[in-house]
Amino acid sequence: MTTNDETLAPPHAQQPRPKKRDVHGWVVLDKPVGMTSTHAVSVVKRAFSAKKAGHAGTLDPLASGLLPIALGEATKTVPFVMDGRKAYQFTVAWGSQTETDDTEGRVIATSELRPQEDAIAALLPLFTGTILQTPPKYSAIKIAGERAYDLARDGEEVVLQPRPVEIDALSIVSHDGATTTFEAECGKGTYVRAIARDLGVALGCLGHVAHLRRTRVGPFTVTEATTVETLRSSQEEAEGALRPVAAALELIPEIVVHRDAALRLKRGQSALLRGRDAPIEAEAVYATSGGVLIATGSISNGELVPHRVFNL
Repeated sequence: MTTNDETLAPPHAQQPRPKKRDVHGWVVLDKPVGMTSTHAVSVVKRAFSAKKAGHAGTLDPLASGLLPIALGEATKTVPFVMDGRKAYQFTVAWGSQTETDDTEGRVIATSELRPQEDAIAALLPLFTGTILQTPPKYSAIKIAGERAYDLARDGEEVVLQPRPVEIDALSIVSHDGATTTFEAECGKGTYVRAIARDLGVALGCLGHVAHLRRTRVGPFTVTEATTVETLRSSQEEAEGALRPVAAALELIPEIVVHRDAALRLKRGQSALLRGRDAPIEAEAVYATSGGVLIATGSISNGELVPHRVFNL
């Protein structure tokens, strides 16, 4: 009996998994429709063989657009991105309300009415500024430790209280009678699905989100985003999409410190800022030394107090 290399090999031999490595930075992903945020993080982790990753703000599977994903030490800067302003383009389909306020849920009410564009425009000032908004029942908000969408899917009654949100701008992009496309700029915690639901109720015609695309999160915009296909195409393409950790901090002041101060900050100790132009007070800053990110923190009485320290 003869043998060859093929018969000696295990019948279902698998390539060894690449060794996980320390990768630090941001990937600004243009998430496609149909992909969960968790799956998107997995795709990015796999592309870089990264040990650690997390996203800055969930984007629903039915939505596309900007999903910033932090790798390694960049995960320490996630709050600065999540607390930033967001921008969306979304289309509302008039004439029906769904249990999820988008196309995923079943229709719970219908109307034969369709709004005129001028009627919609007249209501938009009521939906800008600081307003009270009741989040959708199918949302990630926690009730007694449970996600609202889990409770709703289990058939339990979900009661969410209105809360203040900030909508900086809301404008009409196009209108065809059956649907209207809007652009919105808003703060943390605002639900576009709730805007669609409440506009439909106010107009008397009902409505739900048919398409949703996020175009900005904090300092990141969709024009600079990369795609899943690019990340999967080659290691070189993936590496080219990696942005520095400090990219998340572009909206807060940078403080350049000398070596001794950097060493103190690295140890978690505060550092006195020297120089005539050194700031006295600041809620949020980031410190660098020699072009390297050292820490994020605040300034009190001319002293920089580190909150998060980076190992870069």
